Amino acid sequence: MAYTRMTARSRDEEHRAATPLELFFDLCFVVAVAQAGLQLVHALAEGHPGAGVIGYCFVFFGVWWAWMNFTWFASAYDCDDVLYRMATLVQISGVLIYAAGVPRAFNDNDWTVAVIGYLVMRVALTGQWLRAAASETGPARNTALEYAGSLAVCQAAWVALLFVPEGAKRWLFIVVAAAELTIPLIAERNRQTPWHAHHIVERYGLFTLIVLGETMAASTIAVQSALDENEAFGELLPIAGGGLLIVFSAWWIYFAVPAHERLISNRQAIPWGYGHVLIFGSAAAIGAGIEVTVEHAVGKAHISAVAANAAVTLPTALFLLTVWFLHARHFKRNLAQQFPLPLSALAILACTFAGHWAVLAAGLVAALTVAAGVTLAERDRASAQL
Repeated sequence: MAYTRMTARSRDEEHRAATPLELFFDLCFVVAVAQAGLQLVHALAEGHPGAGVIGYCFVFFGVWWAWMNFTWFASAYDCDDVLYRMATLVQISGVLIYAAGVPRAFNDNDWTVAVIGYLVMRVALTGQWLRAAASETGPARNTALEYAGSLAVCQAAWVALLFVPEGAKRWLFIVVAAAELTIPLIAERNRQTPWHAHHIVERYGLFTLIVLGETMAASTIAVQSALDENEAFGELLPIAGGGLLIVFSAWWIYFAVPAHERLISNRQAIPWGYGHVLIFGSAAAIGAGIEVTVEHAVGKAHISAVAANAAVTLPTALFLLTVWFLHARHFKRNLAQQFPLPLSALAILACTFAGHWAVLAAGLVAALTVAAGVTLAERDRASAQL
């Protein structure tokens, strides 16, 4: 495999698809997602929802933002030569280090290992941007240099964060995270990187699939463990059935519309891309919530039934609302098509108070939402053909 100049790829490139290296990258990220979900389960089951949700948001931001950095760069500059592959494998190593540091960051606010993992990822990514700058000229070169410089500054801030007083770490974390979010806005103010709309949508869809798959795996393991220790079939079957319906419906709803048709420029793409932190985070949290309800059903979680049910219904409702807001609503032609997802989210929240039937009830609501959406779409299609 020859070394090539890392010049920008065309936004109009045909048949652009995710590569095996990108899929491998995503799969390694699931390790970090699983670690975050596991810590959330422990916190919720022990009756610490506030600390659990805050800790989950902090560590999940690190997972999502690292994935974002790689994904959008790769969409514009993936040259797939030896240097590119090696740099990506280094980034994967950083992801695994970050995942190993998630429990300490979540439980003890000790970000040392996590920041080391980020440092490994950032060294490789900054090198990639510098390589792109060396191959480009004019505005494209300036954009690449601004990305490289901004990443280096923000990474220095993450390292400095390790040495601030304990009580100030999380507040300063928010400040540095906000600075991270401004990097694309600043670097691309004069020239947009040539990301590929269809490729980006496929990458986001694949990561959504992987997160939903992690949710299914976590739920299955939870039910299996409960059955091994306690034959509470009557309690577990509604949870298992409802969980399946929720995940199946989440998949159907997310992939119901061709989102790439809206991603014309950064004006549409950046809010869409940033908003996915809620989609990814809530999808992973659904699995954690199902684990909590299983633990409650077999008497291992010492929390109320309402609290256990909310661990599933809240992230499910958030997922539906976010998918509707980010892209589904843009493809609805009338009010009748707009209503199902928001109303479903409200109905699923109401299921929180349905006792041990809550997860099954939420799953049935989600499935009915899919059925309503399909029916309305078919009616609209039939009317258009008349």
